Parts: sequence; C-alpha cells; structure tokens
Amino acid sequence: RAADLKALIAKVTSAALKDSGRSRLDIAVIMSDWLGEGCTEAMLNAYASEARGDKVPSIVRFLGIAHATGDAQRMLQALAELFDLAVIPARYVPAIEDAMLSDQVEELQQRQRVKRREWKGAR
Repeated sequence: RAADLKALIAKVTSAALKDSGRSRLDIAVIMSDWLGEGCTEAMLNAYASEARGDKVPSIVRFLGIAHATGDAQRMLQALAELFDLAVIPARYVPAIEDAMLSDQVEELQQRQRVKRREWKGAR
C-alpha cells in the first residue's frame, strides 16, 4: 500500500508541476516563500519521480506544491479519492448541502408514511 501511495503522490506532483506553466525553479521559489522554508528545484524533481520513492513530500510540502502550482483541487482530489470523497470548490457546498437535506427530508417522509400505516393499521 505504501508503495502505491508514494507512486500516486509522485504522479500527481509530476502532473501539477508539468501543467502549471511555471518552471520548477519558479515553483520552488513560490513554495519557499509560502512555507517560509527552503525548497529547491532538485527537491521538486525528487518528489515528482516515481523512481525516488524514498523522497516523498511531507503534507506541508505537498500543500506547498499545490499552492505554488495552482493545482490544489487535482492534488487534493487524488488523496480524497482514497477515502471515496471529493474535493469541490467552496461555492458549490450550499448546493450539495441542499441536495443532502432534500434526501434527508425524503427519507423522513418515507419513514413517516410507514409509521402512519402501522399506526392506522393497529386501530
């Protein structure tokens, strides 16, 4: 399992670095500034290499890469999928909560119908 997770992190990191439109040096600088600790292009290269399974970014550095590449949703989604979850933009949360409430109301109404039939049948 650990090897699979390391490969997943390397793949998503590599894709984010590649698709960012920025050089790895620029990403390292942005990351360093955001985290307040040094990060080098060589470190990013190691994090993005599946062959370098011994060089997995900490969660703090993973978030730094997500920030510096602007690819937080895809990077976080790769991790969320391990738990059958989804990462969505915050603006959609009210719509999802509304749908969840509708499901709950429907379930309660169904339970109420069953109980009413039981109650009226017991007379």
